[in-house]
Amino acid sequence: MTFVVTENCIKCKYTDCVDVCPVDCFYEGENFLVIHPDECIDCGVCQPECPADAIFADTEGDYDDWIALNRRYAELWPVIAGKVAAPPDADVWNAKPGKLPLLSPRPGGSNTPVAEPALA
Repeated sequence: MTFVVTENCIKCKYTDCVDVCPVDCFYEGENFLVIHPDECIDCGVCQPECPADAIFADTEGDYDDWIALNRRYAELWPVIAGKVAAPPDADVWNAKPGKLPLLSPRPGGSNTPVAEPALA
């Protein structure tokens, strides 16, 4: 079993899921994240953290095409190990159908960390 990132992540690319991953198996594209299926330890902590509801266990449906896409890009894109700012229009794209044609094959790597609140 593995977890897989699906279409709703496209152009949303929230990284709350990345922040909780204990094995750094997420990889960053320009407008999408993927999970390397051979590195995922099936812990499932990422799934409830995804604001876009785009992560599923491969046993929850027919995700063979998405697993292949996740594998392909995980081998091309850089690993992402912590939360970064979501795209400014992420909320606009969340839950819009038909986003697969908008998937950019370009690697990400913005690595713009989310600002932590100052301690009072």
